Amino acid sequence: MSDSNTIPVIAIDGPGGVGKGTISALLAEKLNWHYLDSGALYRLTGLACIQKGISFDSINDVTLLAENLKVIFLPSGGILLDKVDVEALIRTEIAGNNASIVAAIPQVRDALFKRQKAFLKLPGLVADGRDMGTTLFPDASLKVFLTASAEERAKRRYKQLIEKGNNVKLADLIGEIKERDERDMNRSASPLKAAQDAHIIDTSELTINEVFDEVMRLYKK
Repeated sequence: MSDSNTIPVIAIDGPGGVGKGTISALLAEKLNWHYLDSGALYRLTGLACIQKGISFDSINDVTLLAENLKVIFLPSGGILLDKVDVEALIRTEIAGNNASIVAAIPQVRDALFKRQKAFLKLPGLVADGRDMGTTLFPDASLKVFLTASAEERAKRRYKQLIEKGNNVKLADLIGEIKERDERDMNRSASPLKAAQDAHIIDTSELTINEVFDEVMRLYKK
């Protein structure tokens, strides 16, 4: 059994800052399923380009790098790139923006397609990203698209960054989020959009627990 027709998949899609990662990790833990953080692969590709001095405009070089990423996802939650834990490095705003840039390259998406598909194993998979329900797992058992206003997502990120001691401006975060949304929704390869059969949940006024409970209700239904 090797595809989403025989292995259950919950696809959680949506723009950055809606809680996809948190909800997906909670679901995977609750169900004891495998978890795919697809965005991490694009963040890793972007980070590797920066570290190796590869321009995002050099499509062939970026694609070759994506095909040969030396990545290990640790059970503890860490992520090794070339044997170095880069979990903290790929969770920055810059890393997220760079991920959005490389994700717009069709050849890079093709290069990472098989790597993402390899996460599909029994007993099931929770897949978090921007095209899980539309491109990677169109036959997923359950598709959920999380959304929230750019302003609300910026407020959440602002709070996180301030708590970590970062000096940031809310207006700048709102602008960056809107710019990233625009790029993700209008790219030619697998643009960010809800699958036709996805359940759309606006998380703007909901807590993590409320969103988790709603997705579990949909899963059980």
